[in-house]
Amino acid sequence: MGRRRGYTIGRRVIGDISQPEGMAVMREKFLEWMGVKNYSERTVSHRQVNLNYFILWCEERGITRPADITKPILERYQRWLYHYKTEKEKPLSFRVQQARLIAVRMFFKWLTKNNYLLYNPASEIELPKGEQRLPKHVLTASEADQVINQADIKDPLGIRDRAILETFYSTGIRRSELAALKIYDLDRERETLIIRQGKGKKDRVLPIGERALQWITKYQEEIRPSLAASSDEGFLFLTTMGDPLQPKHLSQLVRDYVDQAKLGKSGSCHLFRHTMATLMLENGADVRFIQQMLGHASLETTQLYTQVSIKKLKEIHRATHPAGLARPSKKGEEENLKKTIDLEGCMGG
Repeated sequence: MGRRRGYTIGRRVIGDISQPEGMAVMREKFLEWMGVKNYSERTVSHRQVNLNYFILWCEERGITRPADITKPILERYQRWLYHYKTEKEKPLSFRVQQARLIAVRMFFKWLTKNNYLLYNPASEIELPKGEQRLPKHVLTASEADQVINQADIKDPLGIRDRAILETFYSTGIRRSELAALKIYDLDRERETLIIRQGKGKKDRVLPIGERALQWITKYQEEIRPSLAASSDEGFLFLTTMGDPLQPKHLSQLVRDYVDQAKLGKSGSCHLFRHTMATLMLENGADVRFIQQMLGHASLETTQLYTQVSIKKLKEIHRATHPAGLARPSKKGEEENLKKTIDLEGCMGG
């Protein structure tokens, strides 16, 4: 029986689905199991992509069946990920390496549990230590307003975009969550927004600010009726064709407004998510409330923002550090301090 088409990465064919015990067939059964267990489509898609990379790597080395995989082979794959360079000669981030190895570990755990394999060769594979990176950029309150004010409210689509930017800024929701919003998810009387089936397939109710509500109301009353198609499905934010905005479209839309503001900062939808969390923390919000706003399953994820929120730390540093406490009280001391600073400046100190 000839080779049949499997999945592709670029133009490469991934997996031989004509081999009953081959990687591709087992991958399909595994992905089907994930669907039956109600994993989100996004999670299933990510597992599929990351498994395809592994299957491609195995194919290039003549390995086509899960039964042929051993622990040394998996360790070799892990080393290969570590040394791999992209087309731009950059290594894979440890986050990407983790994602690819997690998919492989989960795949072999499922194979063993369902008796396709006698033992799990991936059971002792250790993942690389995770990275905790701060957001590249975070806006101040005035900078956030500058970006939001880029929307041309004389243009109907500008009003729609203003409502979108205000919603991101007020709630910090993900782009996929905003794209999925429907009209009935907004409760103006209670000033709340319902996120249905967010990340991890969890619903949550969030407060939304009065300013964002006003712009959404203006958009909904004045602009949305002209955008809605005859088969209106009730999505809140629509394209000119009457379709719901897609996450990629939202990313480009927000990125363009950030660039137009010329702040020297880059970012898109997640930039407002980071900004909302950071500003609320700086103004005294408990990190547990930020966790609920962002929809994080783990408080550890949210605590990243406590490192970004530098305002309180600066106040404590200024109030307690000896250099910060130095305040000359007499005129003579002030003049001496000034002379010392000027002298050090001349000497390049």
